[in-house]
Amino acid sequence: MTIEFTTANIHQLEPSELVQEDRVAARVYTDPEIFEREMTQIFEKTWIWVAHESELPKPGSFKSTSVGRNPVIVTRDRKGALHTLVNRCRHRGASLCEKRRGEANGFTCPYHAWSYGLDGRLRGIPYPEGYEGVMSKDEMGLRTLRTESYRGLIFATFDHDAEPLEEFLGDVRVWADRFMKQGGGYPLKVIGTHRFRFRGNWKIQLENTTDGYHFPIVHRSWMSSVDEETAGMLSFMTDPASTCHDLGNGHSVMHMVPAHIDLDADDGSEPLQPRFNGLVAELKQGGADDAQIRKLVRAMHGTGSNLNLFPNVGLSSAFFRVLHPVSVDETIIEHVALGVDAPEGIAGPVRRERLRIHEHFQGPFGFGSPDDSEGWDRVQRGARACPEMPIMVNRGLKREVESPEGWATSHSTDETGMRAAYRMWKKMMSNG
Repeated sequence: MTIEFTTANIHQLEPSELVQEDRVAARVYTDPEIFEREMTQIFEKTWIWVAHESELPKPGSFKSTSVGRNPVIVTRDRKGALHTLVNRCRHRGASLCEKRRGEANGFTCPYHAWSYGLDGRLRGIPYPEGYEGVMSKDEMGLRTLRTESYRGLIFATFDHDAEPLEEFLGDVRVWADRFMKQGGGYPLKVIGTHRFRFRGNWKIQLENTTDGYHFPIVHRSWMSSVDEETAGMLSFMTDPASTCHDLGNGHSVMHMVPAHIDLDADDGSEPLQPRFNGLVAELKQGGADDAQIRKLVRAMHGTGSNLNLFPNVGLSSAFFRVLHPVSVDETIIEHVALGVDAPEGIAGPVRRERLRIHEHFQGPFGFGSPDDSEGWDRVQRGARACPEMPIMVNRGLKREVESPEGWATSHSTDETGMRAAYRMWKKMMSNG
């Protein structure tokens, strides 16, 4: 049933009624009560990306992050198992770890020195005689999240009865497998993170990853800053092979460079860009053979696709984009740069070149992310006006077709990915 938004009903409708097939009420960006429900009904009920395994390279490694607004610590214990622990002492609630990442034998609260193992178990309490007959240490370990990994991508959920991670990912796995091929035969490795805030709702950024419509408009300055060949690779607005698929469960994928969708599908006819001639020479000197060099250089700009995983991470061409909701009108974004885990003669030149490409678009002085952030800010400001006027997500609705795999498919400039995310949002916000 289609519901028209009016000044009379816009504040009475249930959150799930605010999302229609072709439009979304701006109230979903501005209502603090809706945001609170999202934190419990979405971010505490489904799989949330928390880390890449390269960030936890050995036993004792940890990373601090968040699941929704809950601070957590992702750890690798002495046996190599992964854990996600709520970063809150069970005694008086103090945070245990303020470091972004590092190595530790465990975590000790700075307030009263309760100490916990890497798996969250309570190991020690100072002056324990006051607790005799009051409680057992076995009952007071840190709260743990269910934690699973796919292809090095680590996810966690508060819902211990949630479907297995691989079922939640579904057809995303095909595209995640392809994303991982940009290591050129070597494992991908996190090499740095650019972190910033924007004054807008988290869903505005969620929409952006598979929004091809904005690219040549918002990113005109970036297009004019790169060589003609690079700009040509990303001129996908009128390419009929450039598509967007709804992969189910809110996930979607958009193709910007169809020839690079699967980096293994290489007939050798595509010349390497001359701008990488120096890199080719360095890789040869570092011991890479011609086949390895070709794979690594063709993958410099990533896989040619943006993969959006509901609700908080994008595998975006050559990097991870992670969103952390802070409040109804504030979101933290992390752009995670990737290199390869290879001998230094290969890893070093690849790391340097990929970081320069990353900085050119994603960095604080880059030509991409600052423009995106300005657009997201403006959407939030505009959403506060005329609350009965909807946000439109209807582009390409009448030209969607079903792919052979069963995916709803349209052009990369269409809003298929947004509709996929909002269908999942509507489903989850209808529960409870």
